[in-house]
Amino acid sequence: MQPRVILTDIEGTTSSISFVKNVLFPYARQALPGFIAAHGEQPQVRRWLDAVATEIGGACQDSVVAETLQGWIDQDRKHTALKALQGMIWETGYRNGDYKAHFYPEVAAVLKGWHAAGLALYVYSSGSVPAQKQFFGFSEAGDLTALVSGWFDTEIGGKREADSYRRIVAAIGVPAAEIVFLSDVVEELDAAREAGLQTRLVDRLDDYPLPRSGEATHGHDRVENFQQITL
Repeated sequence: MQPRVILTDIEGTTSSISFVKNVLFPYARQALPGFIAAHGEQPQVRRWLDAVATEIGGACQDSVVAETLQGWIDQDRKHTALKALQGMIWETGYRNGDYKAHFYPEVAAVLKGWHAAGLALYVYSSGSVPAQKQFFGFSEAGDLTALVSGWFDTEIGGKREADSYRRIVAAIGVPAAEIVFLSDVVEELDAAREAGLQTRLVDRLDDYPLPRSGEATHGHDRVENFQQITL
């Protein structure tokens, strides 16, 4: 069935894993203690600090929360509170011009082509929605946010859970079979397919030097870049 909607992951799909791990994560890790000390009483920050404190055993000092969050960064933990706080920190880096978000060379042109053809584009990433908007807004290819019709993060559910994709389908209001999900993670694609979505495995050699094939793809259509995606 011809898709009407593209739902895409970011890290490893539109953009390199190394940019996130080697640029964004270290920036947030270094800035966390100072950011919490300066902004910890602001409601939009405090809610997430309290959520972390509750998870690690109740009332504790913000310095302990900061150390916990730094540990989660080192573990690449996909925790909603961490992603929300990272997004707030990364905004400063983008606005200061400390970096621009990486996109693979062909991605912006392909996204613009899909948009011009009338396909709706949505983003689903473990990074918070504000962080996603920053990523697309401060990209190496310029501001791409106008191409995106909507954004989803792990507040809607984990990316390896079929129910998350069912909720996304309901939010978009298009039949699941008319949505194609792009990701570099087979387990995410499995969950999306269970929910009825079409899937494409984006298997970039920069991120995965040994291409996945056969059983490793779980039957998902495999492409090496966005130019190879057929809809």
